[in-house]
Amino acid sequence: MTTKTVFTTGEAAKICKVSQQTIIRCFDNGSLKGFRVPGSRFRRIPRDQLFQFMKENGIPTDALESGKRKILIVDDDEELVELLVDVFERDGRFDIRSANNGFDAGMMVKEFRPDLVVLDVMLPDINGKEVCQRVRSDQSLESVNIICISGMVEQDKIQDLIESGANDFMHKPFTVDRLLDRACELLEIERAVTN
Repeated sequence: MTTKTVFTTGEAAKICKVSQQTIIRCFDNGSLKGFRVPGSRFRRIPRDQLFQFMKENGIPTDALESGKRKILIVDDDEELVELLVDVFERDGRFDIRSANNGFDAGMMVKEFRPDLVVLDVMLPDINGKEVCQRVRSDQSLESVNIICISGMVEQDKIQDLIESGANDFMHKPFTVDRLLDRACELLEIERAVTN
């Protein structure tokens, strides 16, 4: 099941549990942002705009969340990223994106709004501590969990990362299972039993 990114007014109405007329009215008066399909009168509502509209109007967003937890994996080691994406995908309860530098990670955290960021501390452009601080300085991202990973960090730097906003730290190399365990703990979900 893919998470839809754009909705029709009918779909938006179902998700918000309001009439389609209400959605159309909100769209037309600008309180619900969206766009019209070129060359037609059809209205379309991007997922993030619908989410914002639901938040602003106190509509529970669970229907939009589809239950999948969103994970952003940030590491410049592409093999490791592939391995982690693979493990989280096999679990089936995660929607995963990845980035391999701090700049992309910063953009994706804002757009994708992950529940969890697995963050390599040694990125080519900015360090993990800075990424933590940026995430923590944005009020709308306060529910984001961050697990920092690195092969070369001294003990006192770990404390630094935790103070900058990381929820946890894992030394490389670590077992992927161990990371999945920590992810499930932080997200407060049961560890899926893999057969």
